Amino acid sequence: MDYDAGGYRLLVNAPETNFWSTPHKNFADVRMEVDSGKIGGPDENRIGLICRYSGSDYYFFMISSDGFYGVGIFTGGKAQLLGQSEMQSDGNIKTGLAVNHLRADCMGDTLTFYINGSQVASLKDTTLKSGDIGLLAGTFAQPGVDVIFDNFVVLKP
Repeated sequence: MDYDAGGYRLLVNAPETNFWSTPHKNFADVRMEVDSGKIGGPDENRIGLICRYSGSDYYFFMISSDGFYGVGIFTGGKAQLLGQSEMQSDGNIKTGLAVNHLRADCMGDTLTFYINGSQVASLKDTTLKSGDIGLLAGTFAQPGVDVIFDNFVVLKP
């Protein structure tokens, strides 16, 4: 994890692994936006944003470079999708090496996810109240995903 190639870069070289980076801040309500894309590795990957990170638990908003998205919570050492039983495909996601604009709102008990300007999910969950925010990259079965993030903006309403 480091600044490289004009953005913040996360390289994940292990299977079934997530890496994230946080600025060590605390927010209850927050709106985050970022431009992100894969610059190498498998299309079956995880690219996204996290909010209300408490050192072990967090909400995640992610896409994959093969056109899927998911919103969920990581708690008790396990990830669980919220409002969906599996990652869903969405035509708003630009696949392969394309750059996608992601927006995630964590407002009260409402979590809303936008991909390239279109809302794809909105749901309610009361588990996590506040915490840090950050960027997430991860792998499924095949390691080696290389992701770059740029234009990361965090707004506290």
